[in-house]
Amino acid sequence: MTMNERTCPVCGQTYTERPALSRKDNSTEICPVCGVREALEAVPLTDEQKAEIIAIVQKGSENA
Repeated sequence: MTMNERTCPVCGQTYTERPALSRKDNSTEICPVCGVREALEAVPLTDEQKAEIIAIVQKGSENA
């Protein structure tokens, strides 16, 4: 693990992007993908639409 890598306490993946702040406790830093997942819980979208959004975010994280 490099100095810029963090491990997400939710999914266990390592990441280097700026962390998201968990909406569950407003203090835990989580990976951007889990941050999007938590945000989408409050949005009235189908599971398929949410999966499409998460796939886009994951692709962007891989390219960062």
